[in-house]
Amino acid sequence: MMAQYLEIKAQYPDALLFYRMGDFFELFFDDAVAAAEALDIALTKRGKHLDQDIPMCGVPVHSAEGYLLTLIRKGFRVAVCEQMESPEEAKKRGSKSVVKRDVVRLVTPGTLTEESLLEARRHNYLAAFVTVRDVSALAWVDISTGEFHVMPLTPVRLGPELARLSPSELIVSEAQETDLAETVSESGASLTALGRAAFDSQGAEKRLCALFGVGSLDAFGAFCRAEVSAMGAIVEYLEITQKGKLPLLRPPVREAETRVMQIDAATRRNLEITHALSGGRAGSLLAAVDRTMTAGGARLLERRLSSPSRVLDVVQARLESVQFATEQALLCRDLRDALRKVPDLDRALSRLGLDRGGPRDLAAIRNGLEQAVHIAGTLPDDLPRVLLQAKQNLSGHDEVLDLLGQALIAEPPLLARDGGFIAAGYDDELDEMRQLRDEGRGVIAKMQSEYQAATGIASLKVKHNNVLGYFVEVTATHADKMHADERFKHRQTTANQVRFTTVELSEMETRILNAGGRAIEIEKWLYDRLKSEILSHAAEVAQAARALAEIDLATALADLARGENWVRPVVDDGRALEVEGGRHPVVEQSLRQQGGAPFIANDCALGDQADIWLLTGPNMAGKSTFLRQNALIALLAQAGSFVPATRAHIGLVSQLFSRVGASDDLARGRSTFMVEMVETAAILNQADDRALVILDEIGRGTATYDGLSIAWATLEHLHEVNGCRALFATHYHELTQLAGKLGRVDNATVSVREHEGEVIFLHEVRKGAADRSYGVQVAKLAGLPDSVVARARVVLDALEKGEREGATKPKALIDDLPLFAAAPAPEPHAPLRSSAIEAQLREIHPDDLSPREALQVLYDLRAKLNDG
Repeated sequence: MMAQYLEIKAQYPDALLFYRMGDFFELFFDDAVAAAEALDIALTKRGKHLDQDIPMCGVPVHSAEGYLLTLIRKGFRVAVCEQMESPEEAKKRGSKSVVKRDVVRLVTPGTLTEESLLEARRHNYLAAFVTVRDVSALAWVDISTGEFHVMPLTPVRLGPELARLSPSELIVSEAQETDLAETVSESGASLTALGRAAFDSQGAEKRLCALFGVGSLDAFGAFCRAEVSAMGAIVEYLEITQKGKLPLLRPPVREAETRVMQIDAATRRNLEITHALSGGRAGSLLAAVDRTMTAGGARLLERRLSSPSRVLDVVQARLESVQFATEQALLCRDLRDALRKVPDLDRALSRLGLDRGGPRDLAAIRNGLEQAVHIAGTLPDDLPRVLLQAKQNLSGHDEVLDLLGQALIAEPPLLARDGGFIAAGYDDELDEMRQLRDEGRGVIAKMQSEYQAATGIASLKVKHNNVLGYFVEVTATHADKMHADERFKHRQTTANQVRFTTVELSEMETRILNAGGRAIEIEKWLYDRLKSEILSHAAEVAQAARALAEIDLATALADLARGENWVRPVVDDGRALEVEGGRHPVVEQSLRQQGGAPFIANDCALGDQADIWLLTGPNMAGKSTFLRQNALIALLAQAGSFVPATRAHIGLVSQLFSRVGASDDLARGRSTFMVEMVETAAILNQADDRALVILDEIGRGTATYDGLSIAWATLEHLHEVNGCRALFATHYHELTQLAGKLGRVDNATVSVREHEGEVIFLHEVRKGAADRSYGVQVAKLAGLPDSVVARARVVLDALEKGEREGATKPKALIDDLPLFAAAPAPEPHAPLRSSAIEAQLREIHPDDLSPREALQVLYDLRAKLNDG
């Protein structure tokens, strides 16, 4: 046995080998040591190899999926080695024959299909990147849904595209592995290298044509060699990992960079589109707007937010659907109730195609198509184009529905081997086997009655024991009568009884004993037949799944718009970014959940007289929120959603860039300022005239004059060279002078109010420039000791005085301002004296006052306040 293990393991040196032994998957040697530590399970030993104990651990087969998920998340790959025959079959070859085993699947991050291993509301992409003669391409597939896409792109765009797709695994050629390691690592994907043969374009084309059963790929589009190579590498990898059982893949769809809004990795991170900065989904834009009812709808929403369209006709069509669902509130409610009952058709279909499904996947297809028919009947004929196309794709599944409706019970078991999922009355032989299995005694009793009637012997019995099986028993007095009947064959004579059998009884005995096993065999055969029938209609089922997702998304966005008071944006080819009463969707929702103050809405107007707003104001006043909310409003509009505003006019944005907030990247030796400069450089080098850029506090990580110079030059470059729309927040008030020199720059500020030395944030954005930063007041709010705050005020006054009177020399400033240690400690606060009003309030007992008396007390207090 161990020789067989070592032979199989040698074929998969980079994977943990799950070696099936009965009801367990066993791991040995280094695999066992690594798995025991990763899974926190006991490490034992089994036998010896080269005079050394063999480490071993194991996991039960029935709960293996949970262990697989843990290992995959910790970066392992797992080769699943199954028994290809039963021990009884092995013994026929010899008593010491080892059961045949082979790897049936290589489990990797990008090839998961099991429901328990995947997030239902997120895609799990497997991607491949290749460069052929200076032309590069990226292909990606979700084998759990069948989606297959490809696009040409320059190598510099790989990072942003990986950030958009968030693939679990990326396939590259061995020659590119080292060069791409850092880029792939930043995306969080697992990197897999294949040999050059996997990327050969001629071989790739043959694999793709064979997969889709076509003579040429021309029917799917005009693909360059790099695109064919990338797609072919994915198919090759799937053949390796799935051991020839290829998933149901849809024909490849060619994407183009020019059709979607370009958003780089830093911007996605800063805007928290699908993931919050903390790393989870909570706190992201996606979490705030997701009201979808189905897993397919949720995945579609994430795709739309990750890839907002820049094709005007597509955006308008999506907005029309949401508009219709918003206006039809009752219909929208009924549709959402029906969608709540829709299972995940895509993933059920994929599991069936990979032969990893079960009866519940058959039921999921049935239930999903039933709801599709119901929803199609609910929708009127007068629909926007997207919803009309969806409605048409929901019908035409009568054949599959009739078959599954007749064949399946309402709630099937998980596994086909458990049986019991085929409905009674569907198959005559199965019904007979079930009757024999479940009602064997009744069948035998019926035969006994027939024998009694035929022989006239009322005391005749049909009995059973482990030696004879079923037999007919009569007393010795009736033996002669039984011998005279040729049907009865003598089996045994005892002191008082004589026992017989019949051909009919022997056959019935065999059938009863085998009925349970035969029933399972029939059900398995029927399962395969039903599965084949569904797979023959896979394209139509997948089409219905896409239609349901489209309807789910439209009604979910409509529900969001009604509930949150969002409006339909005007989207066109112009340069406008005009937002009235704009709000940050995530911050507004968070404030409401916390029961805090309402969100203060603000206006933004770019593209008419000014392409750039220079925003000043103190920290904590809401500058970063204002920047982000306008970027998110543009993103939502082009994703096909209504937006959080009272009015919005969005000229199509080609690229979205955000440089808001930064932190050290210690692993790559970058300081906060270095990270800031790298991100700013990427914006200035890439932004075109249709881009939207939001920049916050450029240059703050270095010396004052260095930072001011960089911010100044950056603003000029955005205005003169990039020519884009931008919101530029800064603490450098000197930059406000540029509004008078650069024609398309306007000043704006976040309003605050100062009262008795305290700063009150109004969170209102208005035209104009801030006159100061209020940094000392913010420091006091943060809880700095009073002595520090007081000292800061002294230093600030001296600096401002020096600036008014001319440049202050540092040494003179130090001489004029003694060291902090010399400053006297602040006097302790004197205890506050109780006022006469407070004393009177303490003597009042509200429960003892009548309404008239309470009103009089209030008048008295008011009079004392005025007198004081």
